[in-house]
Amino acid sequence: MDPTYSCGKCGASLNLSKSHEYPPDFYFDAGNKGTLSFSCVDGSRFNFEKEDKIMPFFETINYWGIQRKRIKMKCVSCGSLLGYVYDDGPPQTATPGQFHMGPSQAIPRFPRFRLKLKALSIQPSRPFSS
Repeated sequence: MDPTYSCGKCGASLNLSKSHEYPPDFYFDAGNKGTLSFSCVDGSRFNFEKEDKIMPFFETINYWGIQRKRIKMKCVSCGSLLGYVYDDGPPQTATPGQFHMGPSQAIPRFPRFRLKLKALSIQPSRPFSS
């Protein structure tokens, strides 16, 4: 049975499934520290806001840029920021990337829903009682 994920501020259920969670050691360009990453979420439980900033940013030593495009994920009940949507999930194609130099943002990728652990309330699953 899946654990129950809810908003840490208001307690609203986020309807997330453990079966859609990426394992903690799964590689992403932007890392996975202090977060849980999912391949899909229930869109009715979140408000999505585009964020487009022109400023240097660093996620890791090898992952940085000038223009940060991402989508904020906020609780539909209270508006609390829960995480972000990134386009750095597994590539949609098996091609080696632009100029055969590895995957890049030029190749369309599946979105990754990255939720902050400190913004969530996680209740462990309870076994069925007989």
